[in-house]
Amino acid sequence: MDFSWVFNFGDPVMWVAIALLAFAGVIVYLKVPGTITKSLDERADKIRDELDQARLLREEAQELLASYTRKARTAEKKAEAIIAQAKTEAKLYAEETRTKLTEQLQRRADAAERRIEQAQAQAEALVRDKAVDLAVKAAETAITNSVPKTTKTKLVDAGIKDMQSSL
Repeated sequence: MDFSWVFNFGDPVMWVAIALLAFAGVIVYLKVPGTITKSLDERADKIRDELDQARLLREEAQELLASYTRKARTAEKKAEAIIAQAKTEAKLYAEETRTKLTEQLQRRADAAERRIEQAQAQAEALVRDKAVDLAVKAAETAITNSVPKTTKTKLVDAGIKDMQSSL
């Protein structure tokens, strides 16, 4: 069999084929495909780990968001409850203050009314005393001028008896 057409060393295609086979042999001998595969596998593992880490971070972020959202809702409800309680307490305080003020004003009005009544009673007593004094003086003057002494004595005795009976 004639293989001269296959192994024609004068043909440049043959030398390209030999160089290609030699290059492929060197690459296989130096384990370049394994190194490339190992490098690609390591890179794929690294990317996979980063994706897993990113997924975990995303889940943590979602949990934190949910937690903070719950806390915000709870805080908002507490704030609303505090505001409602403050409004209720303010209304109660206003009512209590209004009641106390009304009672205090009523006590002052009652006290003023009592003082007015006392002053009026004192004024009436003073007027009555003055009227009695004037009446006594007028009667005394009238009696001393017009009534005899014996009648005067009888009148004084009768007045004393009337006073004793009224007391």
